[in-house]
Amino acid sequence: MEEFIAQLLATLDDVELLDFCRRRSLHGTPKIFEGAEDRYYAFRKRIAEKFGINFHEVFITGSAKLGFSPSKRKPFDLDSDIDVAIVSAKLYDTIMDSIHGYQMELRENRKAVSANELDRYHKFLEYGAIGWMRPDLLPSSFRIAELKRDWFDFFNSISNGRSEVGNYKVTGGAFKSYLHLERYTLSGLRLLRTTIQVKRTNDSSNQA
Repeated sequence: MEEFIAQLLATLDDVELLDFCRRRSLHGTPKIFEGAEDRYYAFRKRIAEKFGINFHEVFITGSAKLGFSPSKRKPFDLDSDIDVAIVSAKLYDTIMDSIHGYQMELRENRKAVSANELDRYHKFLEYGAIGWMRPDLLPSSFRIAELKRDWFDFFNSISNGRSEVGNYKVTGGAFKSYLHLERYTLSGLRLLRTTIQVKRTNDSSNQA
């Protein structure tokens, strides 16, 4: 983790940061499957077959990929989730199409939702605007009605010891393209780098 952070801070411009993002955050076998390439393939294939996509469009991101969370400064452990990113315009559009009816009901005031559910829905739409569909952010009333069988039940079925990944909760989101995944990951790294730099500058000022 410290090596990762040191390399991140050593990036001097966006070109170097993009190379770091691709090399460390997106490329290669996830830590959770280190030394178990066949299980990694089987896990990706299982998800790909469920959603009718190619196995290479299934990625593991976050702490399960790195073996730690650089933002939380903690190693990957049994309390961590397996974050699956599915890169598929087809699946992304399918999810968006399923939202249409729900959005029309809201527009026509035929759907009663709480303030908390509305906040979650707006957050869902915010992620959608940057090319990432996160069904976990949908209001529970819609989630149960439309996506329960095809999304949540599936990811539950491969969680907690019921798939190649082991005894972890598996969550998923759909990116419209690989470029959207890359841009989102890059944005997170840029923010992390800035946060660490600001903190170190403030710490130095306080010690002076």
